Amino acid sequence: MLELLKTIHSPEDVKKLSIEELDLLAKDVRTFLIKSLSQTGGHLASNLGVVELTIALHYVFNSPEDKLIWDVGHQSYVHKILTGRRGGFKYLRQLDGMSGFPKRKESEHDAFETGHSSTSISAALGMAKARDLKGENHQVIAVIGDGALTGGMAFEALNNAGRGNTHLIVILNDNEMSISKNVGGLGRYLNKLRSSKDYLKVKEDVEDVLHKVPFVGEQMVRTIKKTKESVKSFVIENTLFEQLGFTYLGPVDGHDTVELIEILKNAKEMKGPVLIHVKSKKGKGYLLAEEKPSAFHGVSPFCISTGQNKSKSTDITFSQAFGEAALNIADSNEKVVAITAAMPEGTGLLEFAKSYPRRFFDVGIAEEHAVTFAAGMANENYRPIVAIYSSFLQRAYDQILHDVCLQNLNVVFGVDRAGLVGEDGPTHHGLYDIAFLSSMPNMTVLAPKMPEEMESALDYALNHEGPIAIRYPRGTTHIDIEYKNNFEKLEFKTLKNGNNMAILAVGRMVETALDVSERLSELGYEVAVIEAPCVCPIDIKGIEKITQCYDYLFTVEDGIIQGGFGEKVFAHCALMEAKIKGKCFGHQSGIIPHGKVDALFKRECLDADSIAEELLTILEKESK
Repeated sequence: MLELLKTIHSPEDVKKLSIEELDLLAKDVRTFLIKSLSQTGGHLASNLGVVELTIALHYVFNSPEDKLIWDVGHQSYVHKILTGRRGGFKYLRQLDGMSGFPKRKESEHDAFETGHSSTSISAALGMAKARDLKGENHQVIAVIGDGALTGGMAFEALNNAGRGNTHLIVILNDNEMSISKNVGGLGRYLNKLRSSKDYLKVKEDVEDVLHKVPFVGEQMVRTIKKTKESVKSFVIENTLFEQLGFTYLGPVDGHDTVELIEILKNAKEMKGPVLIHVKSKKGKGYLLAEEKPSAFHGVSPFCISTGQNKSKSTDITFSQAFGEAALNIADSNEKVVAITAAMPEGTGLLEFAKSYPRRFFDVGIAEEHAVTFAAGMANENYRPIVAIYSSFLQRAYDQILHDVCLQNLNVVFGVDRAGLVGEDGPTHHGLYDIAFLSSMPNMTVLAPKMPEEMESALDYALNHEGPIAIRYPRGTTHIDIEYKNNFEKLEFKTLKNGNNMAILAVGRMVETALDVSERLSELGYEVAVIEAPCVCPIDIKGIEKITQCYDYLFTVEDGIIQGGFGEKVFAHCALMEAKIKGKCFGHQSGIIPHGKVDALFKRECLDADSIAEELLTILEKESK
């Protein structure tokens, strides 16, 4: 089994195969992906959809001399297999194991690191321009999905690339799906292109007919090729991409290896920017993934025969609680609307969308637009809830500051996946939201510590005047319900009393702080645990009270230390000239690897054992 795949150790091995063997290789790759990811988890459907395309790319081009840039990058698994990393899949996305995204340190075949959408064309154009300046002649190829093409940055790059004659190849992998179903005008436009006859086939048929016209046929073919009113124009009119300055080729079947190789070879010989429109099927070769591609976008270990998650948790997550709270509040307030950027399922808003389709807006992969769109609605007295992952919200920094905060508009931000997210790694960890949001004028930032607090937090936010964010992590926490906060007041709340030492914790880290206190209590030391339900504005009176009651203060947050909550707390302590001693516990670096969240917290010395050990050292020194 997989005998052909076992012979592939580099792209050079792919080039040695016959066309028939390439199709057999595609079957092997799919079998390997399904079996491997059923054990480790990872991005399945997107990779099953690009098997033939990736094989064709490595058959035609010469990596690493030719540069392949994968937009987002979660569909680069086949590329990794063909470039000698098949053995790494045993430890895919595990701590110190192989990344689920392109990594330059991992292989010379990973030309550019990606993780966020819509970046590949900009990077490819920059690399192509650099190639030209150096007098080199290798190829630069960007592979971008139709979902990623809804991002504004992709259009900025297309517009810039089309202005010149720099040769690069953009492959539009059109599978009609991003993580969720594509929306908007571009989706309808691509539907029109998909439904048109296959350009390459029609072009050949028309030319065959013209060649047969006596005396003038050959001249007619040459004339048509030289004019703007070419065969392509008659078939699909002037495409958007042609208008931007690209030579448009396609649509082409993304699962026909022969056709893909032919069109890639043609594109390789052309001058200027070329766009190849490839039609593929997400989840190809695994029926369950074909039928429900969004469910198999990112998977945990699963049963191949049923597709069922092997370790499905029944605990309610923060995202689910947020979605339920939004829906409940919308039932009684018709001014509440919900907005997301291509993530209705991930942000828990799917039921809201079903119940209130006219009040739900999925704007596509366009976080910047989502925020200013919300500002426009808030300006007209609606109460928009904008649910975006923390890492992706960074893309809308300017819009939050300029279009929402400076105007003090009533926009609620659901900042999902705040803090460590796990296996997706550094491009997806949400470490910066406290630092950048709390520095903005008029902004309030709430940090519920358990899903059960979400409805109260959202209710407070929707009755608050001005911009407000609710930050919450992926998954859930397990904190005794007796500590539940009702968000009637945003001041610090003491959960456990202590002697001369206090831990001031934010969000999910309250659970860790309680664990630390419990560990130290067993050793005879009573350490206070204080919750900060509101990160910004900081409770100044609460800080004063802490400095009066305790000799030591330790802040704990799942975010970057620089510019974070702890730094701001100790800055206020300094302004008060308080004599209190202590430390900020948080992430020293913004570059945290991929791996299980618990393993990452341990690595960062932010787990209960590590913090308790450091505090114990101080307590023992004090007691001498």
